[in-house]
Amino acid sequence: MSRLIKNELTKIFKKKSIYITLLVILAFVILTNCIYKFFYHSGIYHEYSDNYIQYMKEELATLDPNKPSDIKMYVDITSQLEVYDMQQKYEKGAWQINIISTQVASYVNEKNTYLYGENKEIEKATKIEEEINKLMEKLEQDDWKYFAEKELEQAKVTVSNLEEQKANTQDKQELQTLESSIENAKIDEEVAKYRLNKEIKYGNDYRNAALEEYQSQAKNVMAMSREERELEYAEKQEYNSSLQDREISKYIIENDININKINDIRGILKSFFHEYGLFIIVMIIMVAGTIVSEEFNKGTIKLLLVKPYSRNKILLAKLITVFIMIIFSIIAVVAMELIVGGLIFGYDSLSVPILQYDFTTQSLESINIFTYLGIEIITQLPKLMLLAMLAFACSTLFTNSAVAIAIPLLGYMSADMINMLVVQYKVQFMRFFVSLNWDFEEYLFGNLPKMEGMTLGFSVAICTLYFVVMLIPTFVTFKKKNIKNI
Repeated sequence: MSRLIKNELTKIFKKKSIYITLLVILAFVILTNCIYKFFYHSGIYHEYSDNYIQYMKEELATLDPNKPSDIKMYVDITSQLEVYDMQQKYEKGAWQINIISTQVASYVNEKNTYLYGENKEIEKATKIEEEINKLMEKLEQDDWKYFAEKELEQAKVTVSNLEEQKANTQDKQELQTLESSIENAKIDEEVAKYRLNKEIKYGNDYRNAALEEYQSQAKNVMAMSREERELEYAEKQEYNSSLQDREISKYIIENDININKINDIRGILKSFFHEYGLFIIVMIIMVAGTIVSEEFNKGTIKLLLVKPYSRNKILLAKLITVFIMIIFSIIAVVAMELIVGGLIFGYDSLSVPILQYDFTTQSLESINIFTYLGIEIITQLPKLMLLAMLAFACSTLFTNSAVAIAIPLLGYMSADMINMLVVQYKVQFMRFFVSLNWDFEEYLFGNLPKMEGMTLGFSVAICTLYFVVMLIPTFVTFKKKNIKNI
């Protein structure tokens, strides 16, 4: 058996197509790393494009602030242009731009409403203008803590006012609404304290992103936890997702580590199958889809069958070779990423752990990147083996390489669409469809699978069933194959 397998591997690595495929993958790995290094930009900047500014100026020139039908649009456009002018004083990405968009802009709009609205109130507009000037002065002084302390004070006042209302309320439904509002305000207070205690300056960096994510997901978790009815399955999945994002964001805030960074070698390895999965599958299908059919097409199957081995043994050796090539393909692409990614990014990021929330223990798990990658590979093996088995079966049954390659590729490319439609429309009998079961990653760490009622044991059984259904006719057909006319 080992001699047969060695012979099959030798034939595979004598093909130019394997090396061409590896070179194409290497080129894509280099391109992927270069894109993340030189062209990927994280963060959202609250700025307007030059074309949009020009459009607004032209639009403003057509409006009459004394005409009632134009007032609202005039106020909106005037406010946007004023905010834009304020932002232009600062460099792209400056924390002041964020504050102008989130806090100053509302004052500007309110001021212009009093200036140009139907019921003009110049005195109120003047007072708001003074407040705006005060805020702008703090921005120019780089006093970001002023705004954080202001947010904290507002949150405390809100909590105090709501608790006072709650003490004077008897209505049950209103009490529930007030309790929910108090919890939201307490989360705002907690976020403001985090910003001050951890000295997180406003901006678009990962710490601000973590603060915003924590605030959003904490409120979502709180709201869903307060539901008196039992959550539907999709809501339970959303709850789990929010809970995990909340805890990871909290870890980032408290430990000042950019766990979610994707533009480094660790980030690319973390999403390894998302980045390179298609190339690995193409290589595997190319091998599995030609390993038998080419023997028939070239007539070399006769030379193989005259050797002192049974047909079953010969076919089994070819199948084992295909599975060896699965491992080879993964190792080859991982090696490429480690070499190319290391040269472009360096290896420092590999020391940063991967965080996963374990819903079984209700705690965050810190995992080494290589351990995580190993887990990912194991969870993806069923998919890779089933696609390889499909290509191998087609290669044996039809002895046509093009068909044997096309069918698995089409199946793989349509799988995500089928899965999405099945989950969206809750087609329960489709739980028995293989593509819903071949990704074991969703069972890790106590996660909920795509559809209710599915379990790891169920998915293992389905994948095994499909594998056997393809395996048996493949061996039966090969054993009875007539080679006299080949």
